[in-house]
Amino acid sequence: MNASEYKRYLSYAVKNYADEHVKAGNWKQEEAMNKAAKQFEKLLPDGEKTENHKLFTIRDHNQEVGMIWLAKQTDERGFIYDINIWEGYQGRGYGKQAMKEIEEVAKELGLKKIGLHVFGNNKIARGLYEKLGYLESSVKMEKEI
Repeated sequence: MNASEYKRYLSYAVKNYADEHVKAGNWKQEEAMNKAAKQFEKLLPDGEKTENHKLFTIRDHNQEVGMIWLAKQTDERGFIYDINIWEGYQGRGYGKQAMKEIEEVAKELGLKKIGLHVFGNNKIARGLYEKLGYLESSVKMEKEI
């Protein structure tokens, strides 16, 4: 991912991340954007050039269709912080292909495991990850009373 792609991604990602936390009931609307921006600043202090973080633009030929972000957390463990297929390109297999390709990148980095987080209400993503062999390692549940 180059600097201009990163800038576009960041403006989308902060808002999307804030919205997901509001939907999940984790954050209040009025605090969400600030909290999301701070988390991105902490995780990616040097933007797309942050050490041990690999951000990729997903392309079909020359058309940008999405992005994926892999972080090397330890010598053996990686974490996918984000994957997005842009609207209009979803449901065409780009996410599945990107997940398979990021596994190859992880292997090249010497990683043995990849983790990720998915919001509980994102059933499409959960289904994809399960089909690709990802297993739940913990589940957080809540009930409003």
